[in-house]
Amino acid sequence: MLNRILIFVLIGTFVNVTVQGQLVEDFNPPQANSCLALTAQSLADQLLDWNQLGRYYDENQKLKSLPPEPNRVVFMGDSITDFWNLSKYFPGKPYVNRGISGQTTPQMLVRLFSDVIDLKPATVVLLAGINDIAQNTGPQTAEMVENNIQAMTELAQHHGIKVILCSIMPVSDYPYLKQQEGLIDNKIKTIKWTDNHPASDIIKLNIWLKNYADKVNAVYVNYFDAFVDEKGLLKESYSDDGLHPNDEGYKVMNQIIESEIRKTLE
Repeated sequence: MLNRILIFVLIGTFVNVTVQGQLVEDFNPPQANSCLALTAQSLADQLLDWNQLGRYYDENQKLKSLPPEPNRVVFMGDSITDFWNLSKYFPGKPYVNRGISGQTTPQMLVRLFSDVIDLKPATVVLLAGINDIAQNTGPQTAEMVENNIQAMTELAQHHGIKVILCSIMPVSDYPYLKQQEGLIDNKIKTIKWTDNHPASDIIKLNIWLKNYADKVNAVYVNYFDAFVDEKGLLKESYSDDGLHPNDEGYKVMNQIIESEIRKTLE
C-alpha cells in the first residue's frame, strides 16, 4: 500500500495535469494505458535514473577497459545525435555516439563525466538545446541553458578535450500541414513543432553559441544555415517529421562536421 501511495505522489509531483472546467461536444481524451499500476511503476522506475546514466553504462565500462583511441570523438546530444548512425557515415572512425532522445542540457551535464570525459576523447561534438526550448524537463530561461552548455564546455576543456559546439537546428510544420490536407474540421490532431520550438528562441541561442565559442576557443558548427529554408523552417527535403534529419539531412550534417573534426584532430 505504501509503495502505491509513493507512486501516486511521484506522479502528482512530476506530471502537470491541466483540468478544464468546461463541457465539450466531442469526447476525445488522450489514450491511456488500461493497466494504470504498470504505467505508474514504469514512471517510478524512470525517475530512479532521471539522467539516464544507465543507458551507456556497460558500453562505457568496456571502452574504459581498452587503451584509449588517440583520435576518439564523442558525439553528445539528444535524439538528433541518438539517431545518427556514426558507423554508417564515418566508417572505420573511432567515433562514439552518446546521444539520448529527448534529453535536455541539465541531463547531459550530469552525464558528461561518465559518457564523455571518462572515455578520454580528443574531441567532443555537442548538439543540444532544442529540447530545453520545448521544456522537456520543465521551463528554463535562456541563461540556464547557456550555463549548462558553458559548464560542459569548461569541464571538457579542463580535461584536455577540444569542444565543437553545434547550432540548434530549425524545425518545420510541413508534415503537419500535409496531414491536414483533405481533413474535415481538422479532426486529427498532429504535432506542430513550431508551437513549442519558437524560431526566435532557436536563433537567440545560436547567436549566443557562436559568440561563446569564439570567446573560449571552441569550434562553432553552423548547421542552421544549411538546413533553414526561405520561410525560416527546416527544409522539407531534409526531414520526414519536421524535427529530425532524414538520410539526406544526415548526409549534409556529415559533410559539415567532418572537416571541423579533422581540424581539431590536426
